[in-house]
Amino acid sequence: MEPLYRLVEVLLRPPVRRGLRWRVEGLERIPADGPVLLASNHISYFDPIAIANLTDLAGRRVRFLAKAELFRNRALGAALRSMGQIPVERGTGDATALDAAAAALADGQCVHVFPEGTISDDLDPMAGKTGLARLARAAGVDVVPVGLWGTHRVIPATGRKAERFRTPIAMVVGETVPVGSGANPREATERIMAGICDAVARARRLYPEPAAADRDAWWVRPPESARLRSCRGRVAQAQLDAQLDPGLEEGRS
Repeated sequence: MEPLYRLVEVLLRPPVRRGLRWRVEGLERIPADGPVLLASNHISYFDPIAIANLTDLAGRRVRFLAKAELFRNRALGAALRSMGQIPVERGTGDATALDAAAAALADGQCVHVFPEGTISDDLDPMAGKTGLARLARAAGVDVVPVGLWGTHRVIPATGRKAERFRTPIAMVVGETVPVGSGANPREATERIMAGICDAVARARRLYPEPAAADRDAWWVRPPESARLRSCRGRVAQAQLDAQLDPGLEEGRS
C-alpha cells in the first residue's frame, strides 16, 4: 500500500501542480501498467519532483535510482527505501542497484534513471553512462526518453535566484528507444541520449519565449544546443560534431 508514498502524493500534489505552469507532451507514451524504464536529462535538484509529477499524471509511481549519499541519513534513507527508491554507489561498479532496478521492472514497476549521472553545469545534455543501457538489456525492456526544461529556474545553481511560483516547466516524453537483448551498451547509450536530446530540444521549443529583457538570461538555451555528446571519447565526439555541423571540423584544422 506504500502509505508514506501516498502521504507524500497528497501533500505535494496541490502545490506542485498549482504553483508552477506545466506543459506536458507525449504523456500517452508512458504505459498505464507494466514495466516502464524512463530516462531524462538532469538540470536541477527539482528534476525528481518534476518526473514524479509526470508519472503521477500518467497514473504511475516512480522508482528512482538515486545517489547513495541520500540514503546515509537515517531518517531520509528509511523514507526513501519505504517509497521503493534505489540507492546507487556511483563510480564503484557495484551492480546491486541495477539488480534492484531490474527486479522492480520485473515486478511491473516504473523506474527512472538520470543517465548522465549528475546535473549538467551548462544545462545541455551530457554524455550518458552505459549503466542504463545495461539495465534495459538485462531487464528486457526499452527506454522511454524524457526532456525537461524550466526546472533549473525552480532550484537553480548556487548564486542564482530561485523562481518557485508560476514558473513554466516543459516536459516532453519522446519516442521509445528499443534496446535488444544483444545490444552493445555504448551504441544503445548513444541512441538513448539522442532520444533525450530530441525531447529536450522539443521541450525548449514548447517553452514560453523569454521577455526581451531575459533573452540573454543565464537560464535561456536554444533548442539546437541540445545535441548528443558521445560517450565514446574525444575523437568520436569530434566526428559526431562534424556530422552534425561540418563547419566545426573545418574550424579545428
